[in-house]
Amino acid sequence: MQDWMRQEGDSYRPLSNHPPISLARFTVSEQPSEPISSAKLPEADPSEMTPGEQAEARRYGRISLTCSLADSALDLAYLGVMTFVVATPLDKWLAEFPFLSGPCSYLRLIALLLIVFTFHVMVSAPLSFFSGFVVEHWFGLSRQTRLRWLRNWSLNNGLALAFSLILFVGLFAIIWNTGPYWWLVAAGAFFVVNVILGQAAPVLIMPLFQKIERLDDREIESRMARLAEGTGLTIEGVYRLGLSADTSKANAMLAGLGPTRRVLMGDTLLDQFSLDEIEVIFAHEIGHHVHRHISKMIAAGILWSLLGFWICNWLIQWWAVGGFGPQVPTSALPLVMFTLLVFRLVLEPVQNFMSRHYERQSDQYALARTGDRIAYRSAFTKLAKLNKADTDPNPVEVFLFHSHPPIGQRLAIAAK
Repeated sequence: MQDWMRQEGDSYRPLSNHPPISLARFTVSEQPSEPISSAKLPEADPSEMTPGEQAEARRYGRISLTCSLADSALDLAYLGVMTFVVATPLDKWLAEFPFLSGPCSYLRLIALLLIVFTFHVMVSAPLSFFSGFVVEHWFGLSRQTRLRWLRNWSLNNGLALAFSLILFVGLFAIIWNTGPYWWLVAAGAFFVVNVILGQAAPVLIMPLFQKIERLDDREIESRMARLAEGTGLTIEGVYRLGLSADTSKANAMLAGLGPTRRVLMGDTLLDQFSLDEIEVIFAHEIGHHVHRHISKMIAAGILWSLLGFWICNWLIQWWAVGGFGPQVPTSALPLVMFTLLVFRLVLEPVQNFMSRHYERQSDQYALARTGDRIAYRSAFTKLAKLNKADTDPNPVEVFLFHSHPPIGQRLAIAAK
């Protein structure tokens, strides 16, 4: 799933917090077609945010980053304690129950996972409420009531629990049954799970949080069909995403795989952006397709999965003397979760570097494809104002944490 301007959210991360990898295969042209529009670049200041708006955006960015760092630190501390202090005695206590005993008991594994997950939700709930509700209301970005926030938070954790049960029970089934090369099998299985989630996201998962309805706008559909012509990109349809029930932020994305592949336009964007601006946004999404970013993400995802599970394999051998097979205890579950979390945090700057490069390529493609620099500049300026985005954040912060280039840099592309 590629979105035009990703908005980070606070949520429990069972195995990976990255969007499902798209597997669609297309025949594409590497050269952009002739521009649809020939708008000229004005000489005006690319940023229309007032000094007060810029200061507020910087403050919002600092608070959001602090919350994100605190969330990661809390996850590390919690899973570290569970791994190195609590896991072994807790597993021994659970094994005292007759129906949970045995060297490789799936029921005991599930019980351990439920305990780890439940206490994590309890520990992280105050920070989740502060970052996801209080901060967003401070800056006038959230439209949620406390009841709706609680509903979405509960639903999010319920889905996370369901996915965690499937992923980790499946992972230990692979460990217990496939021998010393389980990590190869696990990487393949994780790849398949990402494919399934990529297909299910826009039709089964996202509608649980926001209303999605087909957009009946012939002008928008005509423009998008014209932009996609000659690229090999096939979409199922254009849909209106009901973001306004939760936020005043704007966003759009190309989501789904194969028969579920569709364009999702936030109603906040459709209501406040012009047709030319929407056209530029969609051209950016086509840029991901034309530059084969999807297949590159697939290749990178397979590599990261192999490396991550190989590290888990090495640590399990150290943790559970006796190697592989049924000798691996259920108490190793928190170790696997902790290892994957550390691996994700270490890998994040590398993934973000790649993502920023892809975003720049897609921005350049959108400009070349539409030729409409005015709409490009106004779209990103509106985005910065609506989402209170810092147009020029600290470079170190960008390197470590940002999956998209700063809006100031994206505006500068139009000046070249």
